[in-house]
Amino acid sequence: MLARRFTIVCLLMSLFGILFAVLVAETGRPARAWDAANSCRPNCMNHFNR
Repeated sequence: MLARRFTIVCLLMSLFGILFAVLVAETGRPARAWDAANSCRPNCMNHFNR
């Protein structure tokens, strides 16, 4: 009985730890990292016109 309770507590704690790690990783990312990738320098569309 004690081993079953210990197993359930360990599984719940590991699930909570994984969810907390995902939450921390998501909030640690820059909010608008995709803006820098999509930003265009002047004349970047004209590099094919030679």
